[in-house]
Amino acid sequence: MTTRLILYNTALLYAGERALSSLTEDREPRRMLDQAWNASLVRRCLELGQWHFAMRGVQIDPDPAIEPPFGYTNVFNKPSDWVITSGLCSDEYFTSPINRYTDEGGQWYADDNPIYVKYVSDDVDYGNNLGGWPETFADFVAWDLAARIIMKLSDSDQRNKEIAGSRRAALKLAKNKAAMAEPTMFPARGNWSKARNYGSKRGDGGNSSGNLIG
Repeated sequence: MTTRLILYNTALLYAGERALSSLTEDREPRRMLDQAWNASLVRRCLELGQWHFAMRGVQIDPDPAIEPPFGYTNVFNKPSDWVITSGLCSDEYFTSPINRYTDEGGQWYADDNPIYVKYVSDDVDYGNNLGGWPETFADFVAWDLAARIIMKLSDSDQRNKEIAGSRRAALKLAKNKAAMAEPTMFPARGNWSKARNYGSKRGDGGNSSGNLIG
């Protein structure tokens, strides 16, 4: 489990600086870290992947105050904690993806009503719950912090490049771990496959061979 102080001190370790005793210690590195943190650092890091620990599923009803002039019949407002979309579906089990929709002006346009959305959230119970972060994501955030302050702490171009390289490697590792944590899924069946099994007594809900994705 990580905390903001742990992240700060890990970033300072990577940058070759002395650790902080608290988040109020009167030192320039702490003020630099605060500036980086307060510039939506966590949200920017969440934007870079489909993080399972930050994933949220919700039902959204159309906004009755908005009537599209043409095209799709319904307009859906994005949640305030939305960061990036994972998928839009027409069912609460997230098994029937919506393929016809538009993402425009901070809203979704679709004919379905309601819609079910999976998205990366920066809510305090999701992406902004530091205690729920996997170690690999916490390490990436620490490297990201280090990369944002190192240019003011060091005049060494080589050191700056090393920090940037380590940040990229940490992001790649965190994404790989997140992908491994995704649930195993059956691929969607096309119309041709469904037609072949039309006369069967029972459909399998996946493909007929039983091959898995994930």
